[in-house]
Amino acid sequence: MRSHGTRDRILDHFEISTRFRHIIEDRIARLEADAALDEATLIRLENQEHIRRQLRLVAVQREEACRMRNFLEHSSTRIQGR
Repeated sequence: MRSHGTRDRILDHFEISTRFRHIIEDRIARLEADAALDEATLIRLENQEHIRRQLRLVAVQREEACRMRNFLEHSSTRIQGR
């Protein structure tokens, strides 16, 4: 029996437009760049609570980028005119 969790739904195949694919790819790049910058900021933080929140922010950004990459891996680009 198959559950209906997020991980199972991403295994479905999606057909997306070229424009939407580029938007997702751009978003992934921004998330990864932001995560790298936010991680570099850690060396300037002294408060343990600020450090904890900054680490959580970096983790969430990377998780979202990973989720979007998985979506693209299970998607094909729709041929124009279809």
